[in-house]
Amino acid sequence: MSSSASSAVNGGISFWYADDGLPVAREPLAGDATADVVIVGGGYTGLWTAYYLKKAAPFLRITVLEQKFCGYGASGRNGGWLYNGVAGRDRYAKLHGHEAAVRLQKAMNDTVAEVVAVAEAEGIDADVHRGGVLEVATTPAQLARLKAFHEHELSYGEKDRELYGARETAERIRVAGAVGSAWTPHGARLHPVKLVKGLAAAVEALGVTLHESTPVTEIRPRHAVTPYGTVRAPYILRCTEGFTASLKGQRRTWLPMNSSMIATEPLTEEQWAAVGWDGRETLGDMAHAYMYAQRTADGRIALGGRGVPYRFGSRTDNDGRTQPETVEALREILTRFFPALAGVRVAHAWSGVLGVPRDWCATVTLDRTTGLGWAGGYVGSGVATTNLAARTLRDLVQQDSGQGGRTGLTDLPWVNHKVRRWEPEPLRWLGVQGMYATYRAADRRELLHPSARSSRLARAADRVAGRH
Repeated sequence: MSSSASSAVNGGISFWYADDGLPVAREPLAGDATADVVIVGGGYTGLWTAYYLKKAAPFLRITVLEQKFCGYGASGRNGGWLYNGVAGRDRYAKLHGHEAAVRLQKAMNDTVAEVVAVAEAEGIDADVHRGGVLEVATTPAQLARLKAFHEHELSYGEKDRELYGARETAERIRVAGAVGSAWTPHGARLHPVKLVKGLAAAVEALGVTLHESTPVTEIRPRHAVTPYGTVRAPYILRCTEGFTASLKGQRRTWLPMNSSMIATEPLTEEQWAAVGWDGRETLGDMAHAYMYAQRTADGRIALGGRGVPYRFGSRTDNDGRTQPETVEALREILTRFFPALAGVRVAHAWSGVLGVPRDWCATVTLDRTTGLGWAGGYVGSGVATTNLAARTLRDLVQQDSGQGGRTGLTDLPWVNHKVRRWEPEPLRWLGVQGMYATYRAADRRELLHPSARSSRLARAADRVAGRH
């Protein structure tokens, strides 16, 4: 283990909280209560849903129940990628037709601008910079996948994206060995915690009741059960993403996949001159076990990827502590991309869980017979998708309660999509561990034996994952 990794702050939820400070605790539920809508989970999905419902119908009594504090989960630990990716689009094209999936993609493209607009309107300074998303290729196989990916995105109506060769890529950002890249304007960098804190404050100012330190142990029709009492409401909306497995009866609904991140110390002007990255695009790559990164507002690089991908029995960590070998693996990606940063110190490392459905499809659902609804399964693309999901939940509740009718959002193909459950243990642990080990092996093979063909190992892992 390098001295840089050993000196890093490890855990403490995330660097974003170390940077912006933990929130002041809100009161837990004081006993049995009633509401018109109960939202379980105080992350982006829950807060956005409360925001849009209260804006649309100010008379609604809305209560949000959060087990720790708002933004404790993925909303306060993610990479700050506000972008237009949505999990499951290709499957929705197969199930509902290409045009239905194009509508979903168009809605996601618009969502990036929607989040930025609401943040500005509510006075939330979340360090937003709309530099788009740049995804680079560093091997022949990655370049082939990049070109295919670019053409695929064009087929979904994203005509404003661009494909770059090695020289144009280097003019934007100097990733060692980059042979090409693709860029879309539908993306922005942000500070996740500043967004979630601002959103929670905006929701509270609208008159929504937020109870923190209030874990919901069971959801059933018209009831959200906690150790402090039960809240009854016609609508109970589950917005728990990677923590869904902790609810009674939900152990195999969504798998809590682990993702890990590091943040460097602030770089010097000389170091930034060596790296480039003046456009502050969010940065990804075309590896099978991919990375994601941003240039932070205070001049650091925050970079993430898969560490230990899954804990047996769908367990989740408490404070984001990350294994030393994962920190080293992420640091290796950093210095492989940017050799000039070989001596830079890793200041912080952390981890968190995201929700993965068995078919890797994000969904929004309202069961009109029970009043139970849910949204999630974003597979790591939740910073923007949560906003679209929340507006869709709003429209579904309004439609069901007679306050609205069908809308363009309620007709999107991810609405009321049904997903089969994950396999019981130890099958899912073996499957996920094997899948990511195979992806990493595929990346190593492509690095050591350059070819324009993707490794057959990756195709095998895709079949195990259920992605194809």
